[in-house]
Amino acid sequence: MIRYTLKCSDGHSFDSWFKSADAFDALSRRGLLSCTVCGGEDVQKAMMAPQVKKKSGAAETAEPAEAPVSLSGPATQMEAALAAFRKHLDAHSTYVGSNFAQEARSIHLGEAPERLIHGEAKPEEAKALIDDGVPVAPLPVMPKARRN
Repeated sequence: MIRYTLKCSDGHSFDSWFKSADAFDALSRRGLLSCTVCGGEDVQKAMMAPQVKKKSGAAETAEPAEAPVSLSGPATQMEAALAAFRKHLDAHSTYVGSNFAQEARSIHLGEAPERLIHGEAKPEEAKALIDDGVPVAPLPVMPKARRN
């Protein structure tokens, strides 16, 4: 495994792990890398100082070592806000999956009890809901079942 510091064209910097240098190159060529902050797809390796171990086992770097970054927790205020939003959504809303359009329309027409719901809709279903005056909005988070 190899850890690279990456940078997008908007200047956001983040770290990611790859199986090998070749794995990074293959993903990059296929356009499968994106910025963890803005989602931009123009991602490149940032300049990094190599770590060289002394005989005593201590690492020596060209620059002072930065504090380790937790890859499991939010790295930015935006990521923390999205995590809080996900938690609130899961606690106060019912996930209806691919039945979202039908459920939203039923609630809007008074055929189903009023409650907060979230789910997935095809673009044409979402457009039809909006055209019919059903109040819907896209969410900036993935459904719980599709999160890593």
